[in-house]
Amino acid sequence: MTAISHVSLGTNDHARAKAFYDAVLPTLGIRCLLDFPGSAGYGHKFPEFWIQSPHDGKAASAGNGVHVCFNANSAEEVQAFHAKALQQGAQDEGKPGLRKEYTEDYYAAFVRDLDGHKIEAVCFLKR
Repeated sequence: MTAISHVSLGTNDHARAKAFYDAVLPTLGIRCLLDFPGSAGYGHKFPEFWIQSPHDGKAASAGNGVHVCFNANSAEEVQAFHAKALQQGAQDEGKPGLRKEYTEDYYAAFVRDLDGHKIEAVCFLKR
């Protein structure tokens, strides 16, 4: 069992966020598994990542110091994730490459999605 069941990020424009994640996450083999009005769940077999309009009806905002990291199977998937995210309008927060400050084989890329959330894709090159 993993420590976390799922993660949700708020959005102020569900249709735009869904179009972004529908385009970007397949680069990592992740797809939309559930889609409700104002909410969509993504994963491999179970929705582990959600985008949704906040339940309290207030505006969504990105948290400083918060980010979501998706596992990738290869450096090529990390590169495809980063390229597709930028193509879909994301802001670059760190081009694909080794992050030796974490571990010798930590290969990752970072972007800000259309709502300003920081998202990452990572693989470990030697594991």
